[in-house]
Amino acid sequence: MASASAFGPVNAFGVPASRASAPGFRLVDVTAPAGIQFQHNNGAYGGKLLPETLGSGCAFLDYDADGWQDILLINGMDWPGRQRERTTLKLYRNNRNGTFSDMTRSAGLDVEMYGMGVAVGDYNNDGYPDLLITCVGQNRLFKNTGKGTFVNVTKPSGLGGRQAFSTSALWFDFDRDGLLDLFVCNYVKWSPEHDVFCSLDGKRKSYCTPEAYRGETCWLFRNRGDGTFEDATATSGIFDSSSKSLGVAMLDYDRDGWPDLLVANDTQPNKLYRNQRNGTFKDVAVDAGIAFSAEGKARAGMGVDVGDFDNSGMPGVAITNFDNEMIGLFQASSSGNYTDIAVRSGVGLASKDKLGFGCLLLDADLDGFLDLAVVNGHIDDTVRNVRNVGYAQPPQLFLNNGKGIFRDVASELGGGFAQPKVGRGLAYGDFDRDGDLDLLVTCNHGPAYLYRNDQLAGNRSIRFRLMGTKSNRDAIGATVRIFHGGGSQSRLVKGGSSYLSQSELPVTFGVGKRDKIDRLLILWPSGRSEEYKDLAVGQVYQCVEGKGITALAGF
Repeated sequence: MASASAFGPVNAFGVPASRASAPGFRLVDVTAPAGIQFQHNNGAYGGKLLPETLGSGCAFLDYDADGWQDILLINGMDWPGRQRERTTLKLYRNNRNGTFSDMTRSAGLDVEMYGMGVAVGDYNNDGYPDLLITCVGQNRLFKNTGKGTFVNVTKPSGLGGRQAFSTSALWFDFDRDGLLDLFVCNYVKWSPEHDVFCSLDGKRKSYCTPEAYRGETCWLFRNRGDGTFEDATATSGIFDSSSKSLGVAMLDYDRDGWPDLLVANDTQPNKLYRNQRNGTFKDVAVDAGIAFSAEGKARAGMGVDVGDFDNSGMPGVAITNFDNEMIGLFQASSSGNYTDIAVRSGVGLASKDKLGFGCLLLDADLDGFLDLAVVNGHIDDTVRNVRNVGYAQPPQLFLNNGKGIFRDVASELGGGFAQPKVGRGLAYGDFDRDGDLDLLVTCNHGPAYLYRNDQLAGNRSIRFRLMGTKSNRDAIGATVRIFHGGGSQSRLVKGGSSYLSQSELPVTFGVGKRDKIDRLLILWPSGRSEEYKDLAVGQVYQCVEGKGITALAGF
């Protein structure tokens, strides 16, 4: 509902409509001054092995539980017999002054592996986030000791002995027993010994498309609560050896309080696994209208995110795809079906000449509507100048005007954000605790970038950190909803999303120029609901299930 102010018409969040054309914020490249020094190694030596195309992910996490977001960057390694250098993932501790310290070695994470993705979650409910690193070969589970170190518990946890080409993963409590379970995406059946020879000219080897390989099922592991996991892939209905999965996001598709999963597949139909509340899932993607493109084709799904971008209370979906395919931007109807609004929203044609990987729905300008950030980059450097599509490609940041239209403002944000990159991973987190969301980007066989978000228009936010007691301690699966001025916004506390990456767990709401919100409603995974009224904005609140809410700090 628009009204008037001294600045002319304003939208429902008190933001002058006359300013709608300006981004209202900028992104500043603070990688070097923050002390982030990282170079991804995909092992490429000329053999054109398939995993080299996919890059690796990143995460914002508070590994030392001090209330400040730390950074994790996943890395690959040289192939056996081709060793040139030693490369590992990097863990950076937030020094609380805009800089980070490399804690990789002291934390016990100085381990070589061909890493792909990361999922962060407190699977033993001890207050400290644990790490699942997906790999080509054996995935790794690192338990957080709470003393600044991690211990490799892959074998004793029951996750050992499985060789695969794993990609994205997430923690979620699918059976709502208060313990985080684990979902892992696998791409295709591939190993160096069974690498297929593909060629564009019939002579020189090139990177294959996934059609050259058989698919591989995703995995579901149920948390037994004793530090071990049970493979529930077959009994849960998840097993599907035709999938070629790269991205996964959780959502409550049917709003029944039970977490569902959306899996982005490469050249195979996307999957929407509806939780049937009895330990099993059913794929309803075709019926829901999200399995294929509007033309009925399976696209090359890479990254995925879920968010209520129209403030309807229903989760919308973004899925990145190959170049010449467009991003899929799916709006949910009250019946639970999806419509791809990419073309009419302005996202479709603007993304058609890009190959998208990481994507996030976040309120970048704090105006009360979720925007869409995407990192792009092709899979093969020989693609240069084919259909005017480059190898390195500029990221995009589509601002949501609240009326169903998105506009790419990446080139207006400064800080080098729009410079072409071979983008892969993307995560958000408020690392400087000023109330807005900063961005972390990884590049295939390239550097990582940390972009600080600086607000220019005076928009404000309110943030919530949830802690479960009966629910899992991270409160993953909780729905948080705020009400103000006749409107509402909703967020889901969720792991996973984007591509091989994970954003911070606290939730952020942009509220424009408002000073307070009328009401906060939390629906915990346990089924408990809690409500609070008249909360001041410009604050971060800690919400403990069954024990109330506390203002921690202002910004």
